[in-house]
Amino acid sequence: MNRINGTDFKEMLLSGAAHLSNRHDAIDALNVFPVPDGDTGTNMSMTFTSGVKEAMQACTEDLSLLAKTLSKGLLMGARGNSGVILSQIFRGFYQAIEGKSELTPADLAAAFVNGSKVAYKAVMRPVEGTILTVVREASAAGEQYMKEHPEATIDDVFNCILDESRISLANTPELLPVLKEVGVVDSGGTGLVVILEGFKAAMDGHPFVMEEKESTTAKAAMELENEEFGYCTEFILRLSEQGQVTFTEDKMKKALARLGESIVVVQDDDLVKVHVHTLTPGDALNYAQRYGEFVKLKIENMQEQHNTIMNESLPEKAEAPVEEKDYALIAVAAGDGLKKLFEEYRVDVVISGGQTMNPSTEDFVAAIKKVKAKHIFILPNNSNIILAAQQAAAVMEDQDIRVLQTKSIPQGLSACIMFNPEVSAEENEAEMTAALQHVKTGQITYAIKDTTFDGMEIVAGDYMGIAEKSIVISTPNKMDACLRLLDSLIDGDSEIVTVLAGEDASEEETSQIARYIEDQFGVETDIQAGGQPVYSFIFGVE
Repeated sequence: MNRINGTDFKEMLLSGAAHLSNRHDAIDALNVFPVPDGDTGTNMSMTFTSGVKEAMQACTEDLSLLAKTLSKGLLMGARGNSGVILSQIFRGFYQAIEGKSELTPADLAAAFVNGSKVAYKAVMRPVEGTILTVVREASAAGEQYMKEHPEATIDDVFNCILDESRISLANTPELLPVLKEVGVVDSGGTGLVVILEGFKAAMDGHPFVMEEKESTTAKAAMELENEEFGYCTEFILRLSEQGQVTFTEDKMKKALARLGESIVVVQDDDLVKVHVHTLTPGDALNYAQRYGEFVKLKIENMQEQHNTIMNESLPEKAEAPVEEKDYALIAVAAGDGLKKLFEEYRVDVVISGGQTMNPSTEDFVAAIKKVKAKHIFILPNNSNIILAAQQAAAVMEDQDIRVLQTKSIPQGLSACIMFNPEVSAEENEAEMTAALQHVKTGQITYAIKDTTFDGMEIVAGDYMGIAEKSIVISTPNKMDACLRLLDSLIDGDSEIVTVLAGEDASEEETSQIARYIEDQFGVETDIQAGGQPVYSFIFGVE
């Protein structure tokens, strides 16, 4: 292969997305912390799938337009640090190939080099031994190979990039000691290698396909309360030579049944006409395109149609103008109790999410659009969500949006307490940021695997007490973990302890913790039913 055109690129994207989706659980399991919230694989898969869906729905074979649409989809769908970095890699990739209808070997090498540069610029403090290292070393190898082999083919260059990415990934434990101690390679770097493997499989004519398993999006589609909602998706597909061999109406119907309802599939020689009502039309199109190319397609939002009909049947009603406020607060939290608590602290929009489900850039953009204020403060409340929030702020560049570096729920609550609507945005930002320095965070959760971390032997199923980023205790007894963690957090300077009880915390356990704090330390205690998943208790000590 000496050129990559738009059709080739679409096949590469679909194969890369399928391979990443199939492997996302294994990538999640590479999480250094043995906690039930390792989500790098999930974040990267959801991010990449978002971008590929956008590219496929563009219904074009134009390479530059495909790359541009992919970049936009990745940008808006980015979740977690790994997802944001992935979006920046392909943003740089697009910038390098803009306006091109085909990629030469030199173009391909240059695109990955620019992707690496843009990704590094997006991170304030790049850490080596991560996805950044893998993309940098792999792209540099491709660039050097082109210099030494000017007659190289696309296959030659891509093989070099893929081989070097694997070598770089294997070396990540030597650059990041925590990886070496736990015995894993970097999860983000693994995700990138998996995407590249998907690209290579498509280039070789054997693309990966999505494994037949029910996804969360498929479940959502099946939970439609009324089939008039969702998207009416219709298309005519011309089967490829391979598609004519492998396609059957029954197979197509079974696949679409996992995505929606009102399914009609009719084949006439090499043409197939399909109708389905689904919440995820992109999934239906991605699946169908395995068998050939679209001749015609139409997607209509039935919810919008329903709303239009309903609105036309109602008497006209003038909308009251929404007055712009001086300030709005946006926070991220998981759990009904935490949502209510943030709202009591004057947060305008609480985005559902946290460590187990990082919100996307688009989630933040939607929240920003929902509020109408001159100054908007965003509280990510998790270190893995800050980059997505910052990316959203960059997208909405015409507004004054300030992303605070809140890395935990207690920090977010403390920042809210310091917010004062009567002072300037600069004063608020300074006071709220200063408050973060006086908060210590502790969390109780359980271990999902046997491992060693910071010299501590951890057994799957044990309860762990985590102070900031350090595991201070691992024990089979939940209350032992709670009390030992509190001992490490509370000192003579502590004045108040906030206890956020999770969804699995009992009243008896919560009462025992409150009594222990009062008896042992004599500090003020604020008990709240957070209802958060994964973490039985979250402690904030100030």
